[in-house]
Amino acid sequence: QVQLVESGGGLVQAGGSLRLSCAASERTFRSYTVGWFRQAPGKEREFVAVTNWSGSTTTTADSVKGRFTISRDNAKNTVYLQMNSLKPEDTAIYYCACGARLGISQYEYNYWGQGTQVTVSS
Repeated sequence: QVQLVESGGGLVQAGGSLRLSCAASERTFRSYTVGWFRQAPGKEREFVAVTNWSGSTTTTADSVKGRFTISRDNAKNTVYLQMNSLKPEDTAIYYCACGARLGISQYEYNYWGQGTQVTVSS
């Protein structure tokens, strides 16, 4: 069992930045692929970004490409999502999740955090 805790969400104006963190207490977290997903009100959960276990391979969704960056620090058991040039349409609950495979489908992930709210005002 891997417990994930997201932090760093909040209210920001359009054009601003936030950095989300996803922390785990288990060392096994370091061997997992970690993804970020988001869910806006009335919409399905969607993929945002993913990193493999070492951070050497990352993928971001087209909607955030060039604005969001995923990274990880395995010494700290933490994965980050740096979000720049935020837009009102980025408003959502952001979740991190980990799994064994490098994928963009939420169904490939076994463990999920509770989510952190990001609100971007216009």
